[in-house]
Amino acid sequence: MDRTTRPLVIAAAFSGSLVIGLLLMLWAMGGLRNVAAPAAIGGPFQLVDQSGHTVTDKSLQGHPSLIFFGFTHCPDVCPTSLFEMSEVLRAMGKDADRVNAFFISVDPERDTEQAMKDYLSSFDPHLKGLTGSPDQIAKVISAYRVYARKVPLKDGDYTMDHTALVYLMDRDGKFVSPFNLKRTPQEAAADLKHYL
Repeated sequence: MDRTTRPLVIAAAFSGSLVIGLLLMLWAMGGLRNVAAPAAIGGPFQLVDQSGHTVTDKSLQGHPSLIFFGFTHCPDVCPTSLFEMSEVLRAMGKDADRVNAFFISVDPERDTEQAMKDYLSSFDPHLKGLTGSPDQIAKVISAYRVYARKVPLKDGDYTMDHTALVYLMDRDGKFVSPFNLKRTPQEAAADLKHYL
C-alpha cells in the first residue's frame, strides 16, 4: 500500500466502523424496530367499469396490470398515455388478453360510466375505464398514493392536476414499478410479457 492510498483506507475503515456502531446502537435501543416501512402502493377498492361491471382489487390477481389515473377532460397527458398503452397492448398480440389495463378516473363528478365508455372508444378495447362515487375514488387515490387536485378555471369550469405515471402491478396485485411507455411499443410489450 503506497503513502497516498493509506490515509484513504484508514478514513474509509473509520467511517465504516462509525456507521456499523451507530446501527448497532440504534438496534440495541430499539430504534430500528420503530422505523416505518416505505408506504405500500395499492390496496382494497371497489369501482365500476364503463359497462357497469364491478371491479375490485381482487380483479388484479392472476394477471399483470397496467393502471393509469386521469380524467376524460384531460387535454393532453391522458390521451397520450392511453394511446401509448393502446400501442403496447396491440404489440402484445394475443397476450394482451392476459393483461389488465385500467384507466381510473380522478374526476368522478364528470366521469360517469357513459363518459368513460365514449372516451375509451378511441383506444384499445382491452382498456377498462373505472369510476365510482367521490368516496370510492378518494379511497383508491389514497391507496395508490396518487396526487389529484381540482384546479378552477376562469370560466367557472375546472381541470385536474394529477399524477401521470403508469403503475405496473404483478400477478398478485402487488406494485412492481412505474411502467415506462417512452420506448417502442415492441420493447414495452416484451418487458410486460415477463410478468405474464
